[in-house]
Amino acid sequence: MDAERAFVRQTRARRRAALARRLRREAGGHLRVYDPGARASGPAQLPGGGIREIRLDAIAGTLEPTRAALFDGAFRPRRAARARWERVWLAEHRGCVLPPISVARVGEGYAIRDGHHRVSVARSRGAITIDATIDAAAA
Repeated sequence: MDAERAFVRQTRARRRAALARRLRREAGGHLRVYDPGARASGPAQLPGGGIREIRLDAIAGTLEPTRAALFDGAFRPRRAARARWERVWLAEHRGCVLPPISVARVGEGYAIRDGHHRVSVARSRGAITIDATIDAAAA
């Protein structure tokens, strides 16, 4: 029940933000899709393949075009993401340890490769950081 309420709250927030953008005649609002070739240069992976804590607000987009359709620019979900989103929310609520997300460096921030739902849930729950493996080699 709590997961359902949280999902509804997030989808309503997404719709309100979209309406506000339309009223202000602003473009955008979509999750930005990065070209895998446009990433920042740097080491192929962290030494030892470690996991780092990164700020959620440093995640600027995605490398997966199919996932971009499920979220807006603030990682608020669309209805199509409901079942998976609620399962991730419940797992986090119950205290399950979720695997780290996978990101690639892009400019000053990160583009997400894997873990879109985990990022969305973490943002909705008010988290500031998330565990991630940082990989500069995009596939």
